[in-house]
Amino acid sequence: MERETPEPAAPATFLRSEEEASPESVRARFERMIRRVQAEVCAELEVVEGGAGGGGGAALFREDAWTRPGGGGGISRVFQGGRVFEKAAVNVSVVYGVMPPEAYRAARPEAAAAAGGEKAGPVPFFAAGVSSVIHPVNPFAPTMHFNYRYFETEAPKDAPGAPRQWWFGGGTDLTPSYIIEEDVKHFHSVQKQTCDKFDSNFYPRFKKWCDDYFHIKHRGERRGVGGIFFDDLNDYDQETLLQFVTECADSVLPAYIPIIECRKDIPFTEEHKAWQQLRRGRYVEFNLVYDRGTTFGLKTGGRIESILVSLPLTARWEYDNKPEVGSEEWKLLDTCINPKEWI
Repeated sequence: MERETPEPAAPATFLRSEEEASPESVRARFERMIRRVQAEVCAELEVVEGGAGGGGGAALFREDAWTRPGGGGGISRVFQGGRVFEKAAVNVSVVYGVMPPEAYRAARPEAAAAAGGEKAGPVPFFAAGVSSVIHPVNPFAPTMHFNYRYFETEAPKDAPGAPRQWWFGGGTDLTPSYIIEEDVKHFHSVQKQTCDKFDSNFYPRFKKWCDDYFHIKHRGERRGVGGIFFDDLNDYDQETLLQFVTECADSVLPAYIPIIECRKDIPFTEEHKAWQQLRRGRYVEFNLVYDRGTTFGLKTGGRIESILVSLPLTARWEYDNKPEVGSEEWKLLDTCINPKEWI
């Protein structure tokens, strides 16, 4: 299992040298996109945090760059302990590796099932992505997550049980502790507008997929109020889907920043904070038990600090907590149990 090597600064590209000669390849263009998005999101979050804390334009994010001996690497940018954001992380990675059979089945359950009883051996792969989770301090300001990724299996020819494939995946979703309908409707409207540029079926399809994916099965509830989610997407040409995921990544800030600006300074009580901590416990449960990205990273020797950076600084579990029917807390829980159509 390859381990990462810390680097004093990120290289211009994480692609292998033979691929640098193809700057217009899907791999090269996707890497440029995710690194641009990382920089833009971090810069905007610093503006919001600096405006609240008087930090001016000083860089707030800690940056860790790393490489792997077999090629590739990543950049983790993390800020924690702020006045607006309890924890914010925006990571990019461009990695090469070999998936053990169980990781391939976790990453491609449909393809593995289609192979019938023929089990895949170790599968070489290329994966690149940008992933972010933002946990605000204020209980009325929602957590937001987004992830966009490109994946290829690199077998020189179709291997038994693991045909050579490429696909895109990702999504953007919102996890509030309290339902503020205008915020949720705004967030979903931005997702729909982005999807509709490509296919009017994308938003309803990916909205339902998001509700189904972020289902905490042992609780019988969703992690939040959804957004869009898709995986294993290769039913359009690569160019169209590259443009689509780029538009999705570029829609993150317009979907989220107006909400944060409106909610970051709302007064709150200790009771509001305690409920937020209980909901963050649900966030932890989903990420550690069900999230495919977490599972894949742990099974392929990924960088642990980057994999687990999505977890909040603080969370809470109480025995048999049940909010009073009709309360604002109950409204959030009811929405997580019974997903709504917001637009």
